[in-house]
Amino acid sequence: MLIKRPADIPSSEITDKKVYLNRREFFRAAAVAGVAAAGAIAGEEVLSAQQPAPHGKKLTTVKSPLSTTETPNTWEHITTYNNYYEFGTDKSEPAIYARTFKAPEPWTVTIEGECAKKGPMNLDDIMKGVTLEDRIYRHRCVEAWSMVIPWVGFSMGDFIKKLEPTPKAKFVEMTTLYDPRRMPGQIQPVLAWPYVEALRLDEAMNPLTILAVGLYGEVLPNQNGFPLRLVTPWKYGFKGVKAITKIRLLEKQPVNTWQRSAPNEYGFYANVNPKVDHPRWSQARERRLPSLFQNRPTEMFNGYGEQVASMYAGMDLRKNF
Repeated sequence: MLIKRPADIPSSEITDKKVYLNRREFFRAAAVAGVAAAGAIAGEEVLSAQQPAPHGKKLTTVKSPLSTTETPNTWEHITTYNNYYEFGTDKSEPAIYARTFKAPEPWTVTIEGECAKKGPMNLDDIMKGVTLEDRIYRHRCVEAWSMVIPWVGFSMGDFIKKLEPTPKAKFVEMTTLYDPRRMPGQIQPVLAWPYVEALRLDEAMNPLTILAVGLYGEVLPNQNGFPLRLVTPWKYGFKGVKAITKIRLLEKQPVNTWQRSAPNEYGFYANVNPKVDHPRWSQARERRLPSLFQNRPTEMFNGYGEQVASMYAGMDLRKNF
């Protein structure tokens, strides 16, 4: 091997002293970052240091009597720690990659299936005449962390009634926008795109179920599902399909995205149930962010049993998980 001696090295290849000192500072900072990353890998996962979403347009709302009295997480918490695989699989990535997301205009939701009113609907037209409510809901993720989130949304049940479902309609399927140019996570084959979720019709009609368009009284940030997402507070967070572009009313139960990807881990119902463990971890306790400790007992139906338990009377909730 030929080794250059000092006399053989051109001055253009010699590192300038200021660059060297800057590199030394860079590596010192990288070492600190590495320690923080090691803590996260060890299980002491902390809220991301990403910049929170910019504040958006204010919405005219009324308060909902269905809200919890628990203190909501901050705007910073809610907009920097997200599950949104269309913008990355790490909790911090949606805050980075969704920042430049530009929604197609006008936003159109296509209605199909067992209903009288079908075809494309402009979101602005969908919003005409609806009452937007502030709904402070507990949010429980299947990875055993939770938040309290002040959504702004409108009744999904009221919207479905306007579609005039036929007697055959038993399920409601929702599909996310598919656009890898705008959603770089869809370039990766981590899931079968586009993302699909579904509810039984009675679940969709439950008073707790909303189509959310806002957060903290403002227009929904990109990383939280702008401009339209599903919220069902008694279910695990993966049911919360975002950036909805299609709604189908169906006679037969569809297969959702996570069922298709890992049927032994993610069922159709996704009801919060502390007695049914995920194959890789317990669901008996949860970690309320920004806490580092999984020290809160998980409540059946995420504490919303009074409003929803009757829909599952007689069902085996271990089998129908």
